[in-house]
Amino acid sequence: MGMTVTRVEAISKSRSRVFLDEQFAFVLYKGELRKYQMEEGHEVSDEIVEELQTQVLPRRAKLRAMNLLKNKQYTEKQLMDKLVLGGCKEELARAAVEYVKSYHYVDDRRYACEYIACRVGKHSLKEIEQKLMQKGIDRELFRAALKELEENGMVSDEETAVRHLLEKKHCTGRVLAQKEKQKIYAYFYRKGFSVELVRRVMEE
Repeated sequence: MGMTVTRVEAISKSRSRVFLDEQFAFVLYKGELRKYQMEEGHEVSDEIVEELQTQVLPRRAKLRAMNLLKNKQYTEKQLMDKLVLGGCKEELARAAVEYVKSYHYVDDRRYACEYIACRVGKHSLKEIEQKLMQKGIDRELFRAALKELEENGMVSDEETAVRHLLEKKHCTGRVLAQKEKQKIYAYFYRKGFSVELVRRVMEE
């Protein structure tokens, strides 16, 4: 029976959104628009729609996911969001993420371990956990990654982080007024450190 192209909406010089029977269907490149005759008012056969949805678009989503991972590490959520933002439908994006995940090109546990290792000693564990949760890493995975790092000899020493930040703020080696101290305590509290720990380090 087929479907009718009701709208073709350019989103860049090379890509357009295609609407079939008033519903968003997919994003196609210029060459594909010509090849499959995606012109407003044109009827598209079920066979062409099936070919696009089961072959062309899934293959493209997988390639896009792999290309993104060449230049940067992503969590599953970040990669999913990036694909959807680029015009990929959720089900295709999810399948592409599962594909690269099966080859360990995307690995949330590895991502969490590397993220923690780079920031521990400079940030509070609470702040690191919150940042990872924003990237799609849940609390359970964060704790598992932290445990793995500690078992491999990494020390999650928040005192070191406090000293590092105090030095950056030029708060060491001088007497601080009470008002200035209160500002420092508030700063560390917002970053997830306990006031007691900060006070103890400052009084050493």
